[in-house]
Amino acid sequence: MTEMVKLTPKDFATDQEVRWCPGCGDYAVLKAVQRTLPDIGVDPSRTVFVSGIGCSSRFPYYMETYGFHTIHGRAPAFATGIKLANPELDVWIITGDGDALSIGGNHTMHILRRNLDCQILLFNNEIYGLTKGQYSPTSRVGTRSPSTPFGSVDRPVSPCAFALGSGARFVARGIDVHKNLPAVLKAAHGHRGASFVEIYQNCIVYNDDVFAPFTAKEHAGRQLWLEAGKPMLFAGGTRGITLDRDRLCLKVVDVGDGDWERAGVIVHEPTNRGVAHMLVEMPIGDGWPVALGVLYEDPAPTFESAVVEQNAALSAGKKPNLQALVAKGQTWEVTREPRAI
Repeated sequence: MTEMVKLTPKDFATDQEVRWCPGCGDYAVLKAVQRTLPDIGVDPSRTVFVSGIGCSSRFPYYMETYGFHTIHGRAPAFATGIKLANPELDVWIITGDGDALSIGGNHTMHILRRNLDCQILLFNNEIYGLTKGQYSPTSRVGTRSPSTPFGSVDRPVSPCAFALGSGARFVARGIDVHKNLPAVLKAAHGHRGASFVEIYQNCIVYNDDVFAPFTAKEHAGRQLWLEAGKPMLFAGGTRGITLDRDRLCLKVVDVGDGDWERAGVIVHEPTNRGVAHMLVEMPIGDGWPVALGVLYEDPAPTFESAVVEQNAALSAGKKPNLQALVAKGQTWEVTREPRAI
């Protein structure tokens, strides 16, 4: 029996020079993915990274796996074709807030509602970095950029709210440099179906520290890391989230004495879609935390498994006949030379 060779992060790194701006959060995400894949036993020869256009979309060049650097917003279409051609492949989609939610918005929606078995990592830096800092679909109201010099008046889209609204069965959030990101990636990979992970990623050049109010070390208490079956506590356990059942909304409560049950803090149930919607819509600031980790998970049959099952049923007992397929339907026979015009 051949003994399996234990892979290391270096086995997933290519010889290509990693070319992002110094200090870019993409470096941290790349390292997190390269550390995670050996831990979950991924086979590089059966793994594919697919990207669209944007800073994050250079990702496939740096992974020692198969990869496709495709066109703007269309990575989900390529990934769908790859998965249908070979359902055994492990497919990862790398995209950004502009790539996935602007030109690629409908493609992202359809891959989520279809529930193709893949991992979708959306790098959200709330800006168009590759094209020099224009505002993106996730940029906040008031964002000043070359395309909005007086401040954006657009209301931003919430990537996780978009995913839930599109029928995603797994929705999670992480932070580029946080130690918990590999755990989020492992959970996404372990889910059977489309896993959507929004990663808060700092663009040091065009939108530096936009997430600092909850990612900076001194503001770590504003992070609510969710765990199934655990109370929703943050700020070192001194504050928590409860459900106002009269108004059907979430609110923040103090847990000064540590008795979270008496304070009414709710326990995280990943299958609760309604609470997941409330968690992703919590405002940043004003005493509210940012919900991180696995926000929602409720597995359902995958798209490719249904296609494979249907094809098997339709072809059962039949022999392939290409000539019959070509001749099927309406045909014409040309019996004379065409007249000159």
